[in-house]
Amino acid sequence: MAYTLDFEKPLADIERQIQALQKKGERLKPEESQQLERLKQRLQRTTEEIYKHLTPWQTVQVARHPGRPHAIDYVKLMCEEFFELRGDRAFGENASIFGGPARLDGRTVMFLCQEKGREMKERRDRNAGQPHPEGFRKAHRLMEQAEKFNMPLVCLVDTPGASIALDDEERGQSQSIAANLFLMARLRVPIVAVVIGEGGSGGALALSIGDRILMLENSYYSVASPESAATILLRDAKHAATMAEAMQVSARQLKNLGIIDDLVPEPLGGAHQNYQAAADLVKEALLTNLEGLSKLSAEQLVEQRYQKYRSIGPVGTLTAPDPTPTASS
Repeated sequence: MAYTLDFEKPLADIERQIQALQKKGERLKPEESQQLERLKQRLQRTTEEIYKHLTPWQTVQVARHPGRPHAIDYVKLMCEEFFELRGDRAFGENASIFGGPARLDGRTVMFLCQEKGREMKERRDRNAGQPHPEGFRKAHRLMEQAEKFNMPLVCLVDTPGASIALDDEERGQSQSIAANLFLMARLRVPIVAVVIGEGGSGGALALSIGDRILMLENSYYSVASPESAATILLRDAKHAATMAEAMQVSARQLKNLGIIDDLVPEPLGGAHQNYQAAADLVKEALLTNLEGLSKLSAEQLVEQRYQKYRSIGPVGTLTAPDPTPTASS
């Protein structure tokens, strides 16, 4: 079933009816063929209506969809060539972050991506997309390489947050993130960051101090996951939906607040419905933004980036969450 989320139940019901008719194949009667076409049209209309009015919490659910394309899928579908570079030259390799030079529509760029993995072994190896300090230090090394060889930097962000294990803190997790923030603020090449799924906490921020911050329309970007914020502020993760609304984590809300620069549309029903179409839309957005940034000098890039982040903040205010439990919580 393509529709597995709670709010997609009406879509799942229609899809079951469609599949039941399609199984008949050539045995379909004329009236059943007409019914099949009506169901397909109804499915499209209902999908458009549901995805047009997603709540922040529903957006978080779509961003976490197990079938959603990962960074590695986008790189394979968008790039003509890609050469992965590994290791932080200090401790070891961390597969939660991968990157290297690539050819994007004939343009050489440096990709930095966060990858969660799919199968159990891969998710374990990639720590479900939660980078260790050596991952951020590898990213730091590749950023310096991008500047050295004058390659624009493209970051695909998809993480629930940086790893919080004790040994990560002992190896300098906070320092490795801070070093990336400091470097990206002064990097003398164009930087475009795209949140393709989850954009959680400092783990996301460490790869998203860019000249342009883009978000797929069904992704989220936040100082903490709604569950973490609910646990901290309301003492119970069951209020995650309430916190998602209060924190304004969805791409549309963040665009209205001026936190991000633009939304990247997704195929109908989410990026997981059509990988190639999703990749084409991301590629188009990347090329458009890189073209504009390539016209600026290094000095202009750094100055505009500085002014961009200095100006974030005064646009609107956030509403304090109501701790009263609701049905959606």
